[in-house]
Parts: sequence; structure tokens; C-alpha cells
Amino acid sequence: MAEVRYLLFESASGYALVERKGSEEIGVQSEEAQRTLTDFGRFSQICSIKAFLPFTSAENALANINDISEGLMTDELREFLESNLGKALKGGKEKVKFALGVADSKIGGTVQESTGIPCVCNDLVQELLRGVRAHFAKLVKGLRDGDAEKAQLGLGHAYSRSKVKFDVNRTDKHIIQAIALLDLLEKDINTFAMRVREWYSWHFPELSKVITDNYLYAKAAQFIQRRESLTPERVVELGATLVDAEKASLVYEAAKTSMGMDISDIDLLNIHTFALRVSKLAEYRKSLAEYLHSKMEACAPNLQALIGDSVGARLISHAGSLTSLSKYPASTVQILGAEKALFRALKTKGNTPKYGLIFHSTFIGRAGAKNKGRISRYLANKCSIASRIDAFSETPTSKFGERLKDQVEERLRFYDTGETPRKNLDVMKEVMAELASDEEAAAAEPNAAKKGKKDKKDKEAKGGGCGGR
Repeated sequence: MAEVRYLLFESASGYALVERKGSEEIGVQSEEAQRTLTDFGRFSQICSIKAFLPFTSAENALANINDISEGLMTDELREFLESNLGKALKGGKEKVKFALGVADSKIGGTVQESTGIPCVCNDLVQELLRGVRAHFAKLVKGLRDGDAEKAQLGLGHAYSRSKVKFDVNRTDKHIIQAIALLDLLEKDINTFAMRVREWYSWHFPELSKVITDNYLYAKAAQFIQRRESLTPERVVELGATLVDAEKASLVYEAAKTSMGMDISDIDLLNIHTFALRVSKLAEYRKSLAEYLHSKMEACAPNLQALIGDSVGARLISHAGSLTSLSKYPASTVQILGAEKALFRALKTKGNTPKYGLIFHSTFIGRAGAKNKGRISRYLANKCSIASRIDAFSETPTSKFGERLKDQVEERLRFYDTGETPRKNLDVMKEVMAELASDEEAAAAEPNAAKKGKKDKKDKEAKGGGCGGR
């Protein structure tokens, strides 16, 4: 194996080629070797900067660090290595008697493949690069104190921003936050609505039996306030509030014979304020559900068409992202959300769960008891396909999800009637043909419009010519 004579160090300021003058590989973790690495005087005797290529701008630094992080070799790095190690490579790639130490084996493989320079990534190289990193400002001439730290901070911020940049087609982070807030609001609104019922029932207990919906109850309590103030004229307004004139008349009849206690103004004011807050929260929940629907439509239209907004968003949230969900096998998607039950079954050697979050889908409820496990496995398979199409397709469309949903419906009918469902390959070919025809039609429309305008201009020109005669 060739000796590590040079080190490639990628800094925020530029590329540095470090020449190793000599050090023992054995005992690199010893106290003496560690003291050599931390002391600049001793470290400068075994390592020195052979060449340094500074980045020309912040954009140039970001482009290079993005390529390096993905294991790609930039043109600048190739020219830098070949210009400085050209003499050593004159004998040919087969006669290279040295090795280049690199921090990452991925970039090492790329460098070796592109230039023919043998690359090594081991404990010795990592320790030497740690010493170079610690004394970099002193090794490179012209760098002032603090320049390296400022460059690292600026490049770190730019690199982080480039990794988390907003993408309108992949807004799964907003979906995760929206479904978490939606679940929390659902729980809180139910708790608050029960508190409104208990509180207002001291004054008007019969209202709970007439109006069972929490949102409508809060709106009614907010409108009625004192039951004595409910006149026939206000009953019409109450019917408009409840969107049900019949219920409004039942509330009026119950108010006339109510057995509730009288209530003071201050108590009524607090009940009214609290009921107003609950109704506002319920309205916000509806708008949040619409927001989630629009985000799912933009981010995962096929998963939305197949399994719905709520269940699809919970799958994405539990997986961490749409990309992570798309990488899961169908068997994992099937029990996603039932991890505790799975590990408990494995520990006790009992029956493993048949479904997790997808249990909330209507397909599972519609299947018979003996077919629930089979349909959950089939549905998880289709969810896996839909999430992969959503994650990696360039043109978002919901046609695949709609056809996958039809396949699940056919499978349910097959369990009930024995009707043979279509094959997945045939269904996918139909969708691809439909999308291709849509693209052709879209491309033909502008041409037809242009032709129509041209014909119109020709007719006008001909008409103008006759008029001129």
C-alpha cells in the first residue's frame, strides 16, 4: 500500500493540499502523538501547506461544498490536484508511489477514479486532518485571526439554507405541522365544548338534549344567553344560526318549561365569552382542514386521492417526510403507527398487528372481519405506490391515486362477489396513456389557436383588399 504523502483539506476558505513530511502510523492515538498534533511547533515539522486554492466568492464556496458533500469532484478540484501533483503523476497512473489522504471515502473514490491518484481514508489521515484543522490559520500565509471562523460561519449558514430551501412541490413540513395542530384542536375543542355544556346546563339543561353538535351548541349558547329572552322573533334568528328552523322551535319550547336555575350577569358574561372562544376555535379548525386539503393536493395528490387528507397526512407525519414514507416497504406502511403493539407481540410471541394508521381508512371498516387483514395489506401496497409517485414525479397529478382507489374498490368487491379485479400493470398503462393524450391535447390547443388567428387575419386581409377596389 502506498504511503500517505499528501492530505486534501476542504475548508470554508478553499482547498488546501498538505504535504506530510513524516510521522509514524503506529501509535497515532498515543499521548506523545496527540501532543504533537495539538502543538503547532511540533505539528509544523511533520505537515506543511504545499498549495492553497481560495474560493473566489461565497457562491463559489457553496457550489463546491454542495458537490463535495455529495461525493462529486468539481473541475476546480481536479485542476488543482493535477497541477500540483502533475510531476508525481508523470510516470503514469500505474507507477504512482504515494497516496492522498482524504476525510471522506466517498470523495476519495471519485478522486481516484477521475485522476488515478490513490486515496486513503483511515485513522492516521483523520488525526492529521484534525491537526490541520486546528492550526489552519497559522499554516496558510495571509490568513488573519478570525478569517477562517467567519468563513465557516457564513458558509455554514448558506449551506443550511440551501438544504432547507422552500420547494412548492414538497411542502410536507407544513402538512406535518397542520395535522398535528388539527389533532390537538380536535381534542381541545371537545374538551372545551363539554365544559360549555356543563357550565351552561346549570341555566338551560334541556338544550343539551336538543342540540348534540358541539359547535352548534356553543353557537346556540352564545346567541340565547338568558332563556327568558328567547322570544318568537328571536327564534327565527336562532334558526338561521343553527341552519335548522325545526331545532330552533324545539329549543324555544324547551326554554318555556326549563327547570334550570337563574344565573347572574357576571356568570352569563363568562359563559358567553367562553362559548364565543369555542365557536371561533371550531371555525378555525374548519379553515385549517381546508388548508391541509390544499397542501395535500399540492404535495401528495395521489396519496390524498387514495386514502384521504387526514390518514395521508398522518402517514407522512409519522414517517417524518413524504420522501421517508416513499422509501418504506408496504409491510412497514401497513403497521405504521402500531409499533408498540408490534414489539409487544414480538416480545410475547403473540399475534402481530394487522394495521396501524391506515385502520382509520374507510376501506378497512367496509371489509368483513376475515378480510380486514387482507385489505389492509393491499391498501398499504397501494399507499406505498402512491407515495413514491408523489415523491419522485416531476408533474404532480392525482390520476394515479384515483385509479389505485378504484383498484382497492375492485378488491373489496372481489372479496364479496369473487369478481376478478384488473391487474396493476394494465391500470398503470391506462393512466400513462391518458396522461400522454392529455399532453398532446394541451400541446395542440396553442397551435389551433395560432392557426385560428392566422385564418382570421387572412380573411380580414382579403376583405380589406375587396373594399379597396
